[in-house]
Amino acid sequence: MSLAAHVRSFSHAVQFLTRLPAPPIAVFDPDELSRSALWFPVVGAIVGAIAGASLWAGSLASPWIGALFAVCAWVWVTGALHLDGLADVSDAMAGAHRSPERFLEILRDPHVGTFGATAIALQLMAKLVLLAHIAGAAAIVPLVLVAAWARLGPPVWALAVPPLAPGSGQRFAHGLDPRIVAAESAVLALLSVWLAPILLLALLVIPAVAAYWRYRLGGVTGDCLGAGVEVTETILLLLIAVRMA
Repeated sequence: MSLAAHVRSFSHAVQFLTRLPAPPIAVFDPDELSRSALWFPVVGAIVGAIAGASLWAGSLASPWIGALFAVCAWVWVTGALHLDGLADVSDAMAGAHRSPERFLEILRDPHVGTFGATAIALQLMAKLVLLAHIAGAAAIVPLVLVAAWARLGPPVWALAVPPLAPGSGQRFAHGLDPRIVAAESAVLALLSVWLAPILLLALLVIPAVAAYWRYRLGGVTGDCLGAGVEVTETILLLLIAVRMA
């Protein structure tokens, strides 16, 4: 791709994954969604850097204040995009009783039910506790890698698991280049070896999430990809916390 095309794809990834300012895209091209996947881990690293800086700044007062700052920054910068997916999938899985048709029907309901609200609450509490445990300047780099790894997940899951229904998940899978995904995995693995070896377990966590979607649903939707990002982040934070303990 040309430099202009890379800039456009990066802008699309920033606009799709965050609330950060980016050059506007006048005309939306569905294929741009999959091409922008090249930049998902980079945007994830930016998200992690913001959360890590917030954690460090707040932890100058106390670890819990740092964790609170980090969680608030994490939710704000992502616009709660992945939390929304987690809530929708939790409601749908609870009420579908393994029926794909019922799962998709509940997924389309814009309201958040009991299971969705509970999933959001548990997720935020888990991040708060884990971030408080790892609070400090040393946590900034691991958080950058955690968010980058988690956003490598959607391209992997979209390639490994068929789309469950037409929608953003299907559009995202179209045009993904497995070679780029593999190269980004290698880069993150090398950075993890150097900076946070425990995060090499992301190479097991991300395929495990793909295996779960395939076994549990037989496919993925855009909400599943978002939910997977949240789950992956929490698992990787837990690994860091256990390693530090």
